[in-house]
Amino acid sequence: MERLQGGTGMKKKLVGVLLTAAMAVSALAGCGSKQAAAPAESKDAEEKTETVQEATEEAEAADRLYHWDGIYGSPIEFGYRNKMEFSFGDEYKDGPLSLGLHKKGSTYDILNTDDCRLVHKDMTDILTCVRTFFQEKGASYYRKLQHVGYLRHLMLRRGVTSGEILVHLVTTSQEEYDLEPLKEQLLALPLEGRIVGIMHIINDSLSDVVKSDETRILYGQDYFYETLLGLKFRISTFSFFQPNSLAAEVLYNVVRDYIQNTSGMEVFDLYSGTGTIAQLLAPVAKEVIGVEIVEDAVEAARENAKLNGLDNCRFIAGDVLKVLDDLTEKPDVIVLDPPRDGIHPKALPKILSYGVNRIVYVSCKATSLARDLEAFLQAGYRLEKACCVDQFCETVWTEAVAVFVKD
Repeated sequence: MERLQGGTGMKKKLVGVLLTAAMAVSALAGCGSKQAAAPAESKDAEEKTETVQEATEEAEAADRLYHWDGIYGSPIEFGYRNKMEFSFGDEYKDGPLSLGLHKKGSTYDILNTDDCRLVHKDMTDILTCVRTFFQEKGASYYRKLQHVGYLRHLMLRRGVTSGEILVHLVTTSQEEYDLEPLKEQLLALPLEGRIVGIMHIINDSLSDVVKSDETRILYGQDYFYETLLGLKFRISTFSFFQPNSLAAEVLYNVVRDYIQNTSGMEVFDLYSGTGTIAQLLAPVAKEVIGVEIVEDAVEAARENAKLNGLDNCRFIAGDVLKVLDDLTEKPDVIVLDPPRDGIHPKALPKILSYGVNRIVYVSCKATSLARDLEAFLQAGYRLEKACCVDQFCETVWTEAVAVFVKD
């Protein structure tokens, strides 16, 4: 393939294709917003791919820059989310207690989401049970401006492959209720899966996020198991894990295909999260070193590597920018899976200075990948191929994967 001499043109073409892909996989929001009431306008996989191909062909016809692999679909389109955070509130001022998602464009109105199509019916049944329980008790919800009230969030996690479910009730400490009856009602629900843990999380912070000042286990355990591509992962309350387990398998298969043979190689998995990619590459690699700034995620990665009998994975807690200065090992191949905003501009030159032949970049925000593209080109890399994975079905989001090579 001919390499574009100036990075700007290629950058514009890549972001154009990836953003077109994102629009092609978008549809109605699925739950929580005003869009949920609108007729479905989603396109099937063939139409999505055709739309992206048209945009791609225009780019390739101009410069023949790289191979576009299209969009890989999710094995399931509905009921795929393994984690959901619902908020307590009311649908209108001084209305009855609601439990669901924020109304589109509103900071305060919470819509009941009894028919959310993004989650399994088990989650909906649990949500309905919890809301009804507290409606009957007359419990108050937390008002963010006044900082008063009791009920804050309901966080649910469900293993798609295991059916194991964690229930997290998040409240302030401003009121007290006997939660034993709620526990019994939840355990009596005729679910397809199985509740393995019920937690009461106390959160008195002013910020509107799910965090724990204190966690009380009302039943069972604070973790569940999920299986991806033959590996078992233990996932706890706050562990990061891809929200669509089955599409994550598609994503990681693409990563393995793009990275090619890692037999006997030193692999760096930067921004490694809970170490999923690292562990999938470890069986044939010489060693995989994962670097992640979130300490809880690193601890989970170490536990999961041990669970899977992998002794050639090493996970380091710290900022990629600083950790690379201390590593004496030199990688043969690098995998990048940075957060939404992409790679820190000071870290990217350090990563590129290793001069490895192949770098695979996983991105959940196309514009971040396109922004970083210019640095790859200036360092002598070319974009060999790219694709999208429809991991967030019925939403405007998509995952992008690109592989850069140095000849």
